[in-house]
Amino acid sequence: MERWVWYAVLSMVFAGFTSVIAKLGLTGISGDLGLAVRTCFVFVFVLLFAAVVVPGRELGMLTATNLLWLGLSGVTTALSWVFYYKAIKAGEVSTVALIDKGSVVVALLLAWLVLGETLNAAKALGGALILAGLVVIASGR
Repeated sequence: MERWVWYAVLSMVFAGFTSVIAKLGLTGISGDLGLAVRTCFVFVFVLLFAAVVVPGRELGMLTATNLLWLGLSGVTTALSWVFYYKAIKAGEVSTVALIDKGSVVVALLLAWLVLGETLNAAKALGGALILAGLVVIASGR
């Protein structure tokens, strides 16, 4: 199995833990405060991680285009997290996390439209099944 697949699987596992741990951390506080505290930890951890694994010379390779797109990605990440934390504070993590994974469908479509990635039958069917699952989950409440 290719290395990137292992990274994706590890990302999935940690993301699953993240939601449950976050819900426990929100006890007695608002989702907004919880998100702010969590983000501080993420910021420090990622900076320390980068200090260890990113060669210093790579900083000079950053372009304005990199900063623009990564900055926009940061804004969309922040908006996703704001609404995710509001959702898990008020709702069930199991349902919110499943609905959140509808982002796979959005990513499939955007990767096809914007990046020119192949949208083959298997990806289209998988996306449709995810969407169908979301409808079942949302209507089962």
